[in-house]
Amino acid sequence: MPRTTVGIIGAGPAGLLLSHLLHQQGIDNVVLELRSRDYVERRQRAGILEQDTVDVLRESGAGERMDRQGLEHHGIELRFDRRTHRIDFPSLTGGRSVMVYAQTEVVKDLIARRQQDGGTVLFEAEALSVDGIETDRPSIRYRHEGAEHTLDCEIVVACDGFHGIGRRSVPDDLLTVTERTYPFSWLGILADVPPSCEELIYAHHERGFALHSMRSPEVSRLYLQVAPDDSTDNWPDERIWDELETRFAVDGDWTLRRGPITEKSITPMRSFVAEPMRHGRLFLAGDAAHIVPPTGAKGLNLAVADVTLLAQALTRYHAHRDESLLDAYSENALRRVWRAEHFSYTMTTLLHSDPADSDFDRALRLSHLRYVARSEAASASLAENYVGFKEN
Repeated sequence: MPRTTVGIIGAGPAGLLLSHLLHQQGIDNVVLELRSRDYVERRQRAGILEQDTVDVLRESGAGERMDRQGLEHHGIELRFDRRTHRIDFPSLTGGRSVMVYAQTEVVKDLIARRQQDGGTVLFEAEALSVDGIETDRPSIRYRHEGAEHTLDCEIVVACDGFHGIGRRSVPDDLLTVTERTYPFSWLGILADVPPSCEELIYAHHERGFALHSMRSPEVSRLYLQVAPDDSTDNWPDERIWDELETRFAVDGDWTLRRGPITEKSITPMRSFVAEPMRHGRLFLAGDAAHIVPPTGAKGLNLAVADVTLLAQALTRYHAHRDESLLDAYSENALRRVWRAEHFSYTMTTLLHSDPADSDFDRALRLSHLRYVARSEAASASLAENYVGFKEN
């Protein structure tokens, strides 16, 4: 029967980074991933790395390609009233910035590093149950290559996303779940065209929100606010580009570049938190415990923050059998989670048009945007949350 110190469910960035950090501390671990390696490396997700995420990847030796190919950004652009306003991150946050580097690339880098280091990452390994989490001998029952196996562990960490088995293994009466569903979704596209901007554009328009991001100097990533029941079938390429052009329009010399659209998808907007993030010997990290709307670019960064805390706690436990940081994990992680939830909620409600808005609501939103544009204090608040709020 296989045995390891830490059993990790999920080979997204959270599970892979945790595996990598534990390996560097001499802590053996096994990662079980439901999907194939090809699927995991192609799965399109986030693209903005906070300063702390960048620092963790660099310090752990997993940031070499990120530093070569990533795009460091020192601000974002807000657009509304056909005007533009730039939020300058370094001047407002003591020199901090963000990196544009796709989650798919982070995952590729971490898988390559785990292979290089001889790590055990089992793809197409379906976790069937997490057992014994209230004992000191938890285990994961899983299916791999047509056979069932049991992985005995000292600790189990579920990094297996919102629909994974990890959170469902905690008794319902011990979890407090809070959530919000927003009355809109995002239509996201990838396009083989150089970005029309040097930094991300967040646009508020009476027809709805739009975001101009990028994946590389040759590939653009763009989003449109759409109805929650909309379908990509309703959005031929020309309609998408026309609508983006309308929502990004400003009084001045700016042109939206158009090109071949290679991918379309619609993503619902929701906020979700399950707490506590620990029960017995089972720990939750990333989307297994919390979801944020993507407006604030926090999902991947929260997952990295979770496993960074866990790696520190597990290192102390492994070296000294000191469980104090493990005991504090949920409280410490949730403090950051709720800060990010609030920022993501604020960005989402500030920039999107709610179908239920009254004229009063719309006027308040524009007043708030104008305040952010004109007040250094308001701009600084947005900037420090965007690059990653650091608690003293």
